[in-house]
Amino acid sequence: MQIQVKNLTHIYSEGMPYESVALTDISFEIAKGEFVGIIGHTGSGKSTLIQHLNGLLKPKSGSILIGGVAITGKDIKMRDIRRQIGLVFQYPEYQLFEETVHKDVAFGPLNLGLSQEEVDERVAEAIGLVGLNYEEIRDRSPFELSGGQKRRVAIAGVIAMKPQLLILDEPTAGLDPKAHADILQMVERIHEVQQNSIILVSHNMGDIARLADKVLVLDRGKLALTGTPAEVFRQADLLESLGLGLPPAAYMMRALRNKGVSVSMDILTIDEAEEELYRILTSRSNGENNIDWKNNT
Repeated sequence: MQIQVKNLTHIYSEGMPYESVALTDISFEIAKGEFVGIIGHTGSGKSTLIQHLNGLLKPKSGSILIGGVAITGKDIKMRDIRRQIGLVFQYPEYQLFEETVHKDVAFGPLNLGLSQEEVDERVAEAIGLVGLNYEEIRDRSPFELSGGQKRRVAIAGVIAMKPQLLILDEPTAGLDPKAHADILQMVERIHEVQQNSIILVSHNMGDIARLADKVLVLDRGKLALTGTPAEVFRQADLLESLGLGLPPAAYMMRALRNKGVSVSMDILTIDEAEEELYRILTSRSNGENNIDWKNNT
């Protein structure tokens, strides 16, 4: 499913004393199956933007085309659009409400009018995709689960509807490092299995660098920068002027370069950094790099 956003502008409390322009002339496209990261300082318009993509908010001006259909049109049936778009807010576990895990995950598919057999299949598949054992938790109350399990169940309820576009707003917020990594591995698995487009809103530059095909950078309601992770994170000075930063691996490479170590400045992920350090150490052992590492650490 292709997403096209053209000249999108949104104003909160228009005409009132507290009128606020939240988005200004935003334009971008998302290709079918693309993984897009959205970054920006708090208040930059990230949440406002994603709420337009499933019609929770209506723009002041501009258009949004979902699979070629203009969802800002007057006669559009948003229920049909929302069947194709799954939106996971921060702390989705607060939205759990059914008495069992199975019933909670089944709520969305049942509202699609699917047969009970297909609903059951989707529930089992979704729970497996988020890394939980269906048989062990299907009849348990979601409120008896751990925090991380609750979040997984909440996300399962969205992906059980098999959206063509999955939007995740800070899905790792408040989680410890292990749970953080587990959730991101889960997102990768969902993307691989369902072959959907994904929008990930995050403050973690390392996550965005590793996962995204394209990055959108918002600043005070405007699209300040867009491109591949390599293209965006090359703009270090601009990003830092916007209150953002670089992935940890990129900062590591900058520190080494400042110490006189000849490393690539295009390194963005920990895996890339590991390969680059291996290359440097191997070349040193072969006499190709005469850096005094002891005095440069």
